[in-house]
Amino acid sequence: MHSSIVYRIGDSLYINLTNRCTNDCEFCIRRNSDGVGGERLWLDEEPTVEQVIAELEKAPTAHLKEVVFCGFGEPMMRLEEVKAIAKWLKEHGMYVRMNTNGHGNLIHGRNVVPELAGLVDCMSISLNASNAATYDALCHPIYGRQAFKAVLAFARECKRHIPRVVLSIVKVPGVSIWGCRRIAAKLKAEFRLRHYDSHI
Repeated sequence: MHSSIVYRIGDSLYINLTNRCTNDCEFCIRRNSDGVGGERLWLDEEPTVEQVIAELEKAPTAHLKEVVFCGFGEPMMRLEEVKAIAKWLKEHGMYVRMNTNGHGNLIHGRNVVPELAGLVDCMSISLNASNAATYDALCHPIYGRQAFKAVLAFARECKRHIPRVVLSIVKVPGVSIWGCRRIAAKLKAEFRLRHYDSHI
């Protein structure tokens, strides 16, 4: 079965750039599936910017609300490609959202958020826990305990540069929904509670 680079669910168009990720979350859909909505998302190879744009040009855009960087990996692994594609999307009047684990600054060793200003309209960050110990146990970040603090710092930077910032968690045992809501409120970010089998 052919892997999907660009796929549509509802009124959102999704871009699948990579299968690489700096987390290995207990609740990740990748643990028991190779895709969503009938789309195979395990990539045989990572697409080029040109390949993605070619797929976007062919995609149905009727009643389209947004284009989302969200596939079977962490889009911030491919920052330069994200910026190039997002620039093309904005030039074509699209609303751009990115779903990320918030590790972008750790991945690249610098604050990359300002580079996304004007390119990303909404940053949806997977908070997933209210403290570092729970985050480490649930998400198994390659960066260890420093990852949770970095996610919060990333969210603070996004509030400075990105029009809309959403912190999301997956409803799983052991995660304090109240504690996560409190973090979102403190950061003045929106909060979203996701169910285990949802794809955003």
